[in-house]
Amino acid sequence: MEEETIGINEVVVTALGIEKEAKTLSYNVQKIEAQEIVAVKDASFINSLAGKVAGVTINSSSVGVGGSSRVIMRGVKSISGNNNALYVIDGIPMPDLSAEQPEGVFAGAGQTGDGVSNINPDDIESISVLSGPSAAALYGSSASNGVVLVTTKKGQKEKLSMNLTNSTVFSSPLILPEFQSTYGQSETGSYYSWGDKLTTPSRYDPADFFQTGLNISNSLSLSTGTEKNQSYVSVSTVNSQGIIHNNDYDRYNFSVRNTSSFLEDRMTMDLGFMTSHVREQNMTSQGQYFNPLIPVYLFPAGDDFSKAEIFERYDASRNFKTQFWPYGDQGLSMQNPYWITERAKFTNRKERYMINATLRYKLADWVNLSGRLKLDKNNSRYEKKFNASTNTLFASENGYYSLNETETRQLYGEVLLSINRYFNDEMFGLTANIGSSVEDVLYNQDLYGGKLHGVANLFTYSNVNPSTSEALQSGYQKQKQAIFASVQLEYKDRVFLDMTARNDWASTLANSKTKSFFYPTVGLSGIMSDLLHLKSDLMPYLKLRISYSEVGNEPDLFLTIPTYGLASGYPQTQTRMPNTDLRPERTKSWEAGANMFFFKNKLKLDATVYKSSTYNQFFEPTLSSSSGYTSVIVNAGQIDNKGIEVMANYNDTFGKLKWSSYLTWSLNRNKIVELLPGWTNPVTGELISLSELDMGGTGSYKMVLKEGGSMGA
Repeated sequence: MEEETIGINEVVVTALGIEKEAKTLSYNVQKIEAQEIVAVKDASFINSLAGKVAGVTINSSSVGVGGSSRVIMRGVKSISGNNNALYVIDGIPMPDLSAEQPEGVFAGAGQTGDGVSNINPDDIESISVLSGPSAAALYGSSASNGVVLVTTKKGQKEKLSMNLTNSTVFSSPLILPEFQSTYGQSETGSYYSWGDKLTTPSRYDPADFFQTGLNISNSLSLSTGTEKNQSYVSVSTVNSQGIIHNNDYDRYNFSVRNTSSFLEDRMTMDLGFMTSHVREQNMTSQGQYFNPLIPVYLFPAGDDFSKAEIFERYDASRNFKTQFWPYGDQGLSMQNPYWITERAKFTNRKERYMINATLRYKLADWVNLSGRLKLDKNNSRYEKKFNASTNTLFASENGYYSLNETETRQLYGEVLLSINRYFNDEMFGLTANIGSSVEDVLYNQDLYGGKLHGVANLFTYSNVNPSTSEALQSGYQKQKQAIFASVQLEYKDRVFLDMTARNDWASTLANSKTKSFFYPTVGLSGIMSDLLHLKSDLMPYLKLRISYSEVGNEPDLFLTIPTYGLASGYPQTQTRMPNTDLRPERTKSWEAGANMFFFKNKLKLDATVYKSSTYNQFFEPTLSSSSGYTSVIVNAGQIDNKGIEVMANYNDTFGKLKWSSYLTWSLNRNKIVELLPGWTNPVTGELISLSELDMGGTGSYKMVLKEGGSMGA
């Protein structure tokens, strides 16, 4: 066991930021080191995890540089709720700052990045991925879909050290659709390309529309420290240009962290500050509107695309340049693709500030008391500017302007008592944690905008036509309180029994009969190579593990209480019926696995099988008008996921050459067991049941969920 090329006694960060030896865990945790994240830098470090973690699907957005990423662990579980993993920074959950996702085939213009993309990847020490509910249960309902734990760097006990890095990455489209170039337009001015055979094959190539993308990252960090005090400071810049012209992303980060010990090292204080300033421009639309790829891909074969490159021409009657696009909108609200990138501007400026403080006191050699506070504030200023002659569906003849300002503030506090003690000459061990947390999130939004009148291309509030303007002032405040505990019993450093429990009180369940929700986990693991004396040079280590868990997923805001809006100074009641019987979604899950080392610990192999069942799904059936409402959110339905995860990691050294490689494989099978078997309206007695659910669509495309079918990946 002396040679630990990979590290049998590797320490990983688990729930609540608690460090544990990997061999003691009864669930699967996959750790990614910092050098694997920054080897090839992406504007969002989450995309760098793709292919490195088994059972985790990472879909980077195609909106362009700086876009958000979707992280799905062990399959889609919820029909209408949240399916994305929770991000935790230094043990503290991060609020959901992701932009509104595209709905349907039309929306999606100007989508922006999520909150985690604001973090400087050079500040990251390591990442732990908790893909199963057993691993993530201590974080509550927010972690029902797994957790990405990010541990940031802090100062080291050494002389002053400086690290300066630069990364320059070029990008281009890998694969484009193939288009025929033999037949031309079916009629003049049409985008249909199944007309007469061309005398000379078309030379039009959609690839000509794209440019070479460029991502330049620079980072400078300083680290210094003594036995009593350590400090870390970093600054970084990211400047990116997407493969579509005018899709730009700029990010500027600054962070500082100080760790100090007092009272003969019995007290430790950790203070940190991080800020980021981001500018995003023209994130590519995912829908039909303002998507330049629609006219690029549908441009008629045989026609001259260079005409479209001169996207605006002087209009003598208006004394300024207007859009040139002789093909019309073709019923698809199409516009000149170059006009979309140059004269339909979506700009988002974001400022984020994170302040955190941790105080830890050693009451005895085997017991610690700690407290954590974090303030996370995010401000966003999102502008839309459409020049005159933009399609009249979106703007007047003079243009369009809107400004949407949002503020999100998260305040998080936690108290934790930790016990770690051995008995009977270290034959038995006890590790226990008990604590409480509160999370308070405040959100405010101010929006005003509309079509312009008076002066063309004057983008001010005063030039917005008040008769067609949109004004919105909204906000909410939600809070979640929790108590939690975990216990691990250990026998001879070979057998480990894990138990956790958590109870949440969520404000989203105000006025419901379910005031709180409780969920437990239990797990057992054993190092069989020690218990059964199976050690050998071929396989020096074998651990088997099994665990069971239950977790919840709270409903959205304002579903259990009546709400009122204001229009023209008069209150208006909601059309959705409040449901005081609403309960959280529940997921029951079990997993079993093995962790093995081979060839003197150079090869590590992890294998896991799992099955989960998510029930009490949220549905919104339509109600008859006699009820006084149009719809209601109810609990029903069940989705099952089962699968296999395999990860192999090989590390070796050949002289001065270090070799490290990963291989991951996963399989997930998803089944819709039940939708809405029957719900009775307590007001009218109406019985509602669904065996099919229409999720919407357009044209000949429609997404339908059916019992016995599957959903998502």
